[in-house]
Amino acid sequence: MAYRFQPQPGGSPATTIGTQSLLAQVLSITALGLCVTALAAYFFQNSVSSLVGLIAMLVGFGLLFAINAARANEPLALLLFYAFTFLEGVGIAPVIGSYVRTIGPDVVYNAAITTGLGMFALAAIVYATGLDLRRFAGYVYLALLGLVLVGIVSMFVHFIHPQTYAWITLAIFTFLVLIDFARIRAGGDGLSPVQLSVSIYLDAINIFLALLEIFGARSSRD
Repeated sequence: MAYRFQPQPGGSPATTIGTQSLLAQVLSITALGLCVTALAAYFFQNSVSSLVGLIAMLVGFGLLFAINAARANEPLALLLFYAFTFLEGVGIAPVIGSYVRTIGPDVVYNAAITTGLGMFALAAIVYATGLDLRRFAGYVYLALLGLVLVGIVSMFVHFIHPQTYAWITLAIFTFLVLIDFARIRAGGDGLSPVQLSVSIYLDAINIFLALLEIFGARSSRD
């Protein structure tokens, strides 16, 4: 189920870092966080139940509040971020394991590679054209909130097809990637590098899971 945490500005303004340096910091922090998630998912894919995965995700969600609260203490916020990415890896491990066992590892690799290339392409568009969709952020967050509510209801009453949900998730988080990179390009809007990394990380994870559903359904039909 897609989710997103909206960071609150505060602490040292990110504009003092410089936009190029800020981008480099955010990308390096995010890349390492995604590696932590990938390793955790790999090692726990066959040893963690769905219930344990759900608990890990909920604890990780709680850490997002802690990261936001610790925004003025960069080392602590960074430590909490990597703890969060580890728990996310444990949380999605049962999902990864299920796809590997039923369809094969190729669908996971394809979803991961497509996510990486897609994120790179969207960032390149923002930096090459100056595209700035931040003024639409409120509408996109409202759409995401509706998506989350639909996902919760659908857990009990299956009224939306998983493929449809995945495509809507992909569309919403594509817009969020464009908004987040525009925010970084503008200097961070007062957010710290760790807070910005959380946003980019969650964009990538949600896009990856959406693509995993899409590619998985396509592979199962072949």
